[in-house]
Amino acid sequence: MRKQIEGSRAVAEAIALSRPQVICAYPITPQTHIVEGLGEMVKAGELTNCEFINVESEFAALSVAIGASAAGARAYTATSSQGLLFMAEAVYNAAGLGLPIVMTIGNRAIGAPINIWNDHSDSMSMRDAGWIQLFAETNQEALDLHIQAFRLAEELSLPVMVCMDGFILTHAYERVDVPSQEQVDAYLPPYEPRQVLDTGNPVSIGAMVGPEAFMEVRYLAHHKQLRALQLIPQLSALYKQQFGRDSGGLIRSYRTEGAETIVVSLGSVNGTVQEVIDDMRDAGTAIGSVGICSFRPFPLAALRDVLQHAKRVVVLEKCFAVGLGGIVSDGVRNSLSGIQLKGYTVVAGLGGRSITKASLRQLFEDAGADELEQMTFLDLNADVVSHELERETHTRRTGPTAEAILRRLGTVGSQVG
Repeated sequence: MRKQIEGSRAVAEAIALSRPQVICAYPITPQTHIVEGLGEMVKAGELTNCEFINVESEFAALSVAIGASAAGARAYTATSSQGLLFMAEAVYNAAGLGLPIVMTIGNRAIGAPINIWNDHSDSMSMRDAGWIQLFAETNQEALDLHIQAFRLAEELSLPVMVCMDGFILTHAYERVDVPSQEQVDAYLPPYEPRQVLDTGNPVSIGAMVGPEAFMEVRYLAHHKQLRALQLIPQLSALYKQQFGRDSGGLIRSYRTEGAETIVVSLGSVNGTVQEVIDDMRDAGTAIGSVGICSFRPFPLAALRDVLQHAKRVVVLEKCFAVGLGGIVSDGVRNSLSGIQLKGYTVVAGLGGRSITKASLRQLFEDAGADELEQMTFLDLNADVVSHELERETHTRRTGPTAEAILRRLGTVGSQVG
């Protein structure tokens, strides 16, 4: 059924259709509307055979989900930003225990300074925790990925994060096709756990493991992720067969045939990138793009196949490793081992800064002329940065950088001299 609804509500309906048995809820912007919507459905009797548990923190939310999953329940939760950091210990535990929990991340920047707007800092902070990470480009794909995520998680017995851009997707109203319960039931079978706590056959989970076995346990977790590289495209193809639309998979190529420059990115910015590519293609520029849906496991081979015939690749990142550089770029470089082409890392959209078509077009034109620095910060205010560096050079007691910049911009207080 086609509906004009908020992205968060679309996700909530997808979760409900997936028949969760335990939902652990703790609010944090911008994912709050998802768990609120699910709570309303449970209260109204629209979502049955499901226990909705209000907890006292994000750490508790995932901890309860771990207990529920270990007891044999299909479990779900959601979080964002600092909430994901607060549950970090439990994030690693869920993956290490091989529990098929599904969790939505409403992607948001991590402070300090405090920022509630979108970038990918939160998901990237947990990129190596052992969870599968899928990134949605649209609200339709966010809905679809959650249904696929439950099946993927349960076939591999691994937890899955579905990442959707905070506010840009979570709070945007779009037309989405919400499937029927019968369609979802045909795609997603009832949960049959691979491991479960059973009083009739008691075992320990999460017990102490020493050097004699820890490496093997970690290797097997890695092996499951590699298996996901085959399973994700299969489940995406099956989804298309049953629901009639493309969603998910490892990567999404756009106008890459004959492209000399290819742009790689994650999430909703792909839509803007594609609009710019259309304009530049019409003007005769050989450019295309690749959107990464599966960030963990990272699609090395699939990316290599698409990028190897280009002359250059521009990796557009909404996060970066301070003191090092691009995070997604590292994976892209690994995929191109032994292949000689120019590579550029572009950090954009941090803390919700707009990524405009005009800025992207100029960026792509500069890349095509190979006039970019190896690492570029799109629309960085160089004057503000220079002034702050000079101030710190001449003043010992400089105070907080963020507040000083805001004063200079006239956002709060008076300017710092």
